[in-house]
Order: sequence, then structure tokens, then C-alpha cells
Amino acid sequence: MKKAVSKKILLFTPPFTQLNTPYPATMYLKGFLNTLGVSSFQVDLSIEVFLSLFSSSTLIKICQEQEQKVALMTDTSRDFFYRNEQYVFCLDPVISFLQGKNPGLAQLINKGDYLPKGSRAANREDLDWAFGSMGSQDKAKYLATLFIEEIGLFIKEQIDSDFEFSKYAERLARTASDFSPLLRSLDEKNSIIQDIIREKVVFYIGEHHPDMICITAPFPGNVFAAFFIAKIIKEIHPECITVLGGGYANTELRRLSDERVFRFFDHITLDDGESPLQHLIEYYFNDSGTKQKKRTFSLVGNVVTYQNTSPHFDIAQRDVGTPDYTDLKLDQYISVIEILNPMHRKWSDGRWNKMTLAHGCYWGKCSFCDISLDYIKRYEPVDAVLLCDRIEVIKNQTGENGFHFVDEAAPPALMKELAIELLKRKMNIAWWTNIRFEKSFTYDLCRLLSYSGCIAVTGGLEVASDRLLAKMEKGVTVSQVASVANHFTKSHILVHAYLMYGFPTQTEQETIDSLEIVRQMMENGIIQSGFWHQFAMTAHSPVGMNPEKYNVVMDGPEFSGFAENDYYHVDPNGADHELYSEGLKKSMFNYMQGTGFDVPLQNWFSSKVLKTTIAKNYIQAELQTIMEHPKQHQWMLWIGGNVIVQEKKSNKIIFSLCMYAGSSTFHIEGERDVILFLLDFTNHRSKKEWIQTHDSSYFFWFILQKGGVMYL
Repeated sequence: MKKAVSKKILLFTPPFTQLNTPYPATMYLKGFLNTLGVSSFQVDLSIEVFLSLFSSSTLIKICQEQEQKVALMTDTSRDFFYRNEQYVFCLDPVISFLQGKNPGLAQLINKGDYLPKGSRAANREDLDWAFGSMGSQDKAKYLATLFIEEIGLFIKEQIDSDFEFSKYAERLARTASDFSPLLRSLDEKNSIIQDIIREKVVFYIGEHHPDMICITAPFPGNVFAAFFIAKIIKEIHPECITVLGGGYANTELRRLSDERVFRFFDHITLDDGESPLQHLIEYYFNDSGTKQKKRTFSLVGNVVTYQNTSPHFDIAQRDVGTPDYTDLKLDQYISVIEILNPMHRKWSDGRWNKMTLAHGCYWGKCSFCDISLDYIKRYEPVDAVLLCDRIEVIKNQTGENGFHFVDEAAPPALMKELAIELLKRKMNIAWWTNIRFEKSFTYDLCRLLSYSGCIAVTGGLEVASDRLLAKMEKGVTVSQVASVANHFTKSHILVHAYLMYGFPTQTEQETIDSLEIVRQMMENGIIQSGFWHQFAMTAHSPVGMNPEKYNVVMDGPEFSGFAENDYYHVDPNGADHELYSEGLKKSMFNYMQGTGFDVPLQNWFSSKVLKTTIAKNYIQAELQTIMEHPKQHQWMLWIGGNVIVQEKKSNKIIFSLCMYAGSSTFHIEGERDVILFLLDFTNHRSKKEWIQTHDSSYFFWFILQKGGVMYL
């Protein structure tokens, strides 16, 4: 395809997503547009609107407008209002502190009399168990987060009930089969949040005069704002082409037929945005380019029409370009501590560069997952050399060495190659990703990942029942999850488990037994964090497409031309799953704090539940029976500094090669000829095997059938 002529494209992320780091969609698109030579500018309205809303000047305005409504307020809001001057006084310095610009404020915050003590901070005196005397910055960050949440609660109760920190007006887009409620709200809803959005959109359009504006809506909590932004654009800059894409469109708008949607957007694209966007650029701006479209909804003669006539394939992952963080105000994101758990913090604390190792999922079988959609079913990895090239570019561009690989499930083989390449280049990064608890994650592979900078993994234990894991085609067993989680934990990598209840046919007994397995895993320290969510039947999953196979009955909603994803369903063979929600989450909260392991399971629930059938030492016994032995022809990886040979005399002479690696010392004992060969190998570059040396510190690997530090 021909490259487009010079035009300007504006990329918007609507409020609200994460506050600590930008959502990656616009960075991916900007990186791709760079390869086409197309000028673009990206704006994260999520953080920009938040910072305008959470400013002392805006809070003063809000409180002045609410002065006549004090008598109608809830007790919590009234208490806040009477303290509003103190909130105003502290707000701007606290935001600056959470941005990492005012670390000295921690001392004031921790004193206890600086921040007002609202409803969220009622029990904040009892924090020494969490932070001790050394974690002053983290303790202050947690207290500052409570302070921000108190302001947010006042805004939600008194100003805009649709406000939440990571989403806005989500109710209008969840299970929104009919567009009418969203349309009515766009016509009727009015709040200071919308005023701020309007101000920002007007500014950036005036600043950049774009020819096309692309808006990503990754989640239901971005959809209302996406349409509101498009409404503003059509009012002030009607000749500008508006395009909607992102996760919400990809999953929920695949049967779109309501023409009213196109009062706001000229086009809605599905799946990966690079190729559809390139086609639209050529369609509008390149007279000699193709006039075909790719995976795009448009209004043709007042009829919603899906066009996918282009013969061109999707852009290969090696050709999409490097994600580009230019334009984003990276120093303005805030790091918050919402919960006292080291794994949960990674979603909200610290700024992470977002990348993917591979497009799609290499497994692609789980029956609860949308495996029929392109973003999962089309698996395409990127080689480790190119990944590291991109990592270096992004690291230099952002000044940050933290990376979150946002894969559906990072492939173990590629993770290994990435780790080796990172070590080979001596790249100093911290990274984490999502995995399957794949048996390929041996202890030695986990150690390698840890050496390369891996600090955490997330993965699905799901129902913690072998029967149900097989039914959902997860491809793992409870024993396998325990083994792999143990390997990661022993390698100093945090493990977070996604947990599910309410999968079709799950009984009460299986739910209670799953909780007991989770309790034992956390008590034994092999997982450190977890989150329970209730099973949701989606339109593009095997369960949603074939509910009778899974013994469930679909129960609406009736499709009315807009969104289609979440289905209501009846599970005649399963338990009443709603009864277990609170108890599962309450127990997890305690387990994550290292408490409650000796509390009987039934005590977590408000109604009577069955006793578990799982033996009290089940997980401990499973871990004791798991043995790993090196296999012939495995790769052996050494990581270390000085290598010396020692000669030991006992009944026979034993030669030992000693390697000093960081804080550890490794020994390999063997016959004289083997040990001397290894020593000679470290001192001479081999033509057959790769070796890199630098002063007295180096990394190398080679094929060997006997002995070794790390088998891969």
C-alpha cells in the first residue's frame, strides 16, 4: 500500500483509565503512524481531566456550588464539606507528592495532623504492621491515597454519581444492547467533569487542527466519554473525521446496526487498529491510494454497513513500529497505594512502559475466554532481538526502566529468549507479565527470568478444581499450578492468581474446596496475591456460543442494535453462586495480609456452608512429591563473575569449579578433564557457542550433558 500524504491525526484516550501510567493503545498507533510518515499527536485525557478535577481551584468551585445543599447531604459528605478548607489546603501538595515531585511531604503526612481525617482514614493509625518504621514514603502514599479517595467520594455523592477513579459512567455501556440510554445521557447529562472534558478537547483541536481524530475506548468505563468527546468534535469541527476503536468496539460492537451511533463517529473499526486506520488514511487523504476499507463500520445511505473488502493482510508485528510515548505528560501521572498488597500495587503504583511480547494467545482454548476474537486467536510472537531493540528505544524515550508486558499469556519459550537477550545486552529493567501456569516454567527457567529482571507474574488458577479446569479446557491441574507457582516464588518472583467462582455446573462443595486450596497455597507462601471474580458468559467465548454444551441456559438480554457481549444465564446444575461472593473476597483480603489462615472457612460466610473435603496438608504434600531432574541435551546457563578451580582431596581427588555470581556462589564438581574443559571454555571464545565477556563479569551458555547451574 502507498504511504499517505501529510495530514494530522489526533489520538485521544477518554477518561478514566489508570492514573499511574497511560493506556497503551495510542502509543501503539502513534508508533505505527511513524512508520507511514503520518503526523500525529496523542492525548491521555484520563490523567489530564483527573488533574484538573483534583485541583484546589476546582475543589473550591465545587464546594461553593454545594454550599446551599448541606442539609441534604449524607453524613459523610457533610463531614467532608465542613472540612473542605483543609482539603483545599492540602490537595495540590498531595497531588505533587503522588507525582513523585514532593517527597519531603511524606514527613508531614505521617505526622497524623496534616491531612484531614475523613471516613476513609478512620483506622489509619494502625499501619505500623504494614509499613513499620522504614516505609515512610509508602505509608504516606497510602494515606495520601485515602485522602484523594475521600475527595472522590464527595464528588461521586454530590457532583456526579458516575465518577470513579478508573472509569466513568460505566453503567451506560455495560450490557448496553440498546443505544437509547447512552444517547439520552449524552443529551441530558451535565457535570463539571464534562465541562473539563469539553475544555480540553476544544483546546487540543484548536492547537493541532486535526484532519482525523481517533478515540480508543478500551473498557465500558470509557465509552460515554468517548461519545461525549465525539459530540464536541462534531459541534466545533464537523469536517473532522472521527473514528472509534479499542477493546469495547472489538468485543461488544461486532453486530452494530443502530445508525444513531454515526451521529458521533464516521467510522468504527474492529480488532487491531493499524491496518483499518491505514486504509482510512488512504481512503480520505491519498488520491492514488486504495478506496477499500478493512474491518470498518460506516453509514452508507443511512444504513450501517460493515466493510472488509481489502485484500491486504494485517500488519505483521515486526512492522507495526515501536510504541511511541512522545506527547504524553509522563511526569504528571500519580502513583497511589489503594490496598496493602505488593502485587495489587503494580496496577496503581509506579509508571510502567506497556508492551506485548506476542499478539494473541498461544493456548487459545479456555472456554470462558473470547478465543474466537482476533486479539486472542491470531497468535504471532515477536523475536527477542526486536523486542529488546524496542525496549531500549522506549527506555531511552521515557527514562523509565519498568515494563509491563500486557500479553494474554506470555509464551514461556519467548520469555526465555527475551531473558537471555536482556542478559546478553546487560539491560537493567524490571518487568512483569501474565502467564499460564505452564509446566514449561521449571525452577531453572523461573530463576533465569528473575535474573533478567522479572519481578512478578499473574496467572489463572481460576476454579482450583481439576474437574472444572478440565471442563473449561484450561490445560492445567491444581498440582501443576502449585508446582509452577512454587518455582516462581522460590525465584523471588511475586505470584498473583486470578480466581473464578460460578463456572457452569460448579457446586457448593467445589466452591468451598477451591477456597481451601487457595488458603493452603497462600499459607504455604506459593502465591502472594489473588482476586476472586464471578464467571461472566460472553458472546464470543465457547460457553457463550454453545451454552447447552456447558449445561447453562442463556437468559438475555435481547440485542437491540448496539452492544453485545455479556449474557445473562441460568445454571440449573450449579450452586447459588451469589451467596459466596462476599465470603470469598473477605477471606482473600485477610489471606493477603498474612492473617486468617486458622479461621474455619464457614466463618467467612454469612450463611451456612459445607465443610471442605480437601486434606489440610494437600498442597504441602503435592509440593513434596514434585521432583525435577535435568535432562540430556538441555542448555546450561551460567551467570556470574570470577571462575576458579579448586582441588579437593578425600578418598579421591575431586575437582570443583567455583563461580561467584552476585550474592551467590555456585560449585560444580566433576572429573578433572571436564572441569578443566569448562575453565578453558570460560577463557577462550568459542566459534560454536556464544560467549560474552566483560572484565571479570560475563554471561554464557552452552550444551552439556553433565552438571550445571541452570538447565533450560
